[in-house]
Amino acid sequence: MDTDNMLSVLEGYTLESADDVALKLAEDFRHRRIEKNLTREQVAEAADVAVSNVTRFEQKGLISLKNLIGLAFAMGYASELKNLFANPKYSTMEELTQIRKNAKKKKAYRKA
Repeated sequence: MDTDNMLSVLEGYTLESADDVALKLAEDFRHRRIEKNLTREQVAEAADVAVSNVTRFEQKGLISLKNLIGLAFAMGYASELKNLFANPKYSTMEELTQIRKNAKKKKAYRKA
């Protein structure tokens, strides 16, 4: 496989900012809503969220966490959202070691 081509594919999936992530979430939400043949009004009612909030989310990626949770419940994605931070993430062995060392801690402290 051509590594240059592989890198260009991966770059297309790199989300660079919080705004990018929000817009991708909104785009995916809209696709799932349409796949289920649900109108914004139907989802809003099921989620107990104003239709204007659903519209703003789909168009601009802006939504409160509470409303996002409501939409997740309405669309059947509550467990995915609930488990967002369930598992530790690391990219180096040093990070993994730190995670294991701090696993039982209840509070973080600033390094001296």
